[in-house]
Amino acid sequence: MDPTQNPNPVYDIVILGASGFTGKYVVREALKFLQAPSSPLKSLALAGRNPTRLTQSLEWASRPNPPPSSVDILTADTSDPDSLRRLCTQTKLILNCVGPFRIHGDPVVAACADSGCDYLDISGEPEFMERMEAKYHERAQETGSLIVSACGFDSIPAELGLLFNSKQWEPPSVPNQIEAYLALESTKKIAGNFGTYESAVLGVANAEKLKELRRSRPRKPRPSIHGPPAKGPTLENQKKIGLWALKLPSADAVVVRRTLTTLTEKPHGLPGLNESPDQIQKREAFWSAIKPAHFGVKITSKSLFGIFRYVTLGVSLGLLSKFSFGRWLLLKFPSVFSLGWFQKKGPSEEEVESATFKMWFIGRGYSEESLVSEGKTKPDMEIITRISGPEIGYITTPIALVQCGLIVLGQRESLVKGGVYTPGIVFGSTDIQQRLEDNGISFEVISKNKIQD
Repeated sequence: MDPTQNPNPVYDIVILGASGFTGKYVVREALKFLQAPSSPLKSLALAGRNPTRLTQSLEWASRPNPPPSSVDILTADTSDPDSLRRLCTQTKLILNCVGPFRIHGDPVVAACADSGCDYLDISGEPEFMERMEAKYHERAQETGSLIVSACGFDSIPAELGLLFNSKQWEPPSVPNQIEAYLALESTKKIAGNFGTYESAVLGVANAEKLKELRRSRPRKPRPSIHGPPAKGPTLENQKKIGLWALKLPSADAVVVRRTLTTLTEKPHGLPGLNESPDQIQKREAFWSAIKPAHFGVKITSKSLFGIFRYVTLGVSLGLLSKFSFGRWLLLKFPSVFSLGWFQKKGPSEEEVESATFKMWFIGRGYSEESLVSEGKTKPDMEIITRISGPEIGYITTPIALVQCGLIVLGQRESLVKGGVYTPGIVFGSTDIQQRLEDNGISFEVISKNKIQD
């Protein structure tokens, strides 16, 4: 243990940014497991800049019950490193909900990496995530701080969906490409999270910085994938699922590729801090059954008009994010530039309850691994799987984040000592899928077919 790490922290979890739109839903989800039988979450605190708003968030999240007196309110500010260091000495794990992470995340990760405190967040910002790995991975390895971003809808369903589809390819079959098709559905009109929109604006604006960061980093080994990547269309009418689909530059694809790269370096996954022989055998068996594949994400719509709205939003972001006045316009009038999809006022509880998602994973590959070495590059087999669940930003994201947190608390000895990693490589071989299924997120095999020429 690092000498700066408090051997007896007061809290199991501190939720930072607990009064934000997403934060209060994370509090509501965490309270379900606080002091519940067999739950490792025995003590919880909420942290942020404004104690009054945190108290209101706790009251909202506790309804219809009174707020539990055991949950403490702590003051901490991402612009005050001392307050963050204090926070890290008080808890085993921080769940960070303060975005955009490229603005507010670095000081929190720095404090955790220095102190040995574990850290999970709900970022979907590739540049932030890769920069954190570049800056803090070695320090976190030394102190035993486990730092994992993208533990919300970005990118738990994509990571686990890829692993679930890959596991269906039983020897001698192998996948070549697995594409995710995301469908967002609701019975009421629902506005997207403004924080997500703001992160997208800043992400597009800083795309060059991500390229520079990657150029400055040592090259990592590429996963060995059977067969060449298939160049699919940007826009397609995907008849298997009855939807139009548009190729998307997504954080999910970046995170999945990073997981597959780590798996290339560590084919049996990440050794745990203090695993039993059974746990080692289970982890190695899980990862040896995973076969890497080319991965991409497409957003879907029942109509071409829906696709047109996605294109309009993408063009607005692409053209205006590059200039400070353009960014001001985008952030000042989100509803205009997103054609009503995003607005500063978050959705109502009724709107949130009305929304769901489906994510299909269409895997194409070879019924026999030997086909590729014989020069047959056209896939002859297809496996379709699907993950479905409730609204993505306020229900699925808290479910995923809290379950990852409970695994860190309850199974810490079987997880890697420390470092900055993606969620797939850290949680893939745990019981995360079963936990999500127990909490309303379903995993299904839809079909396995030979592809007819």
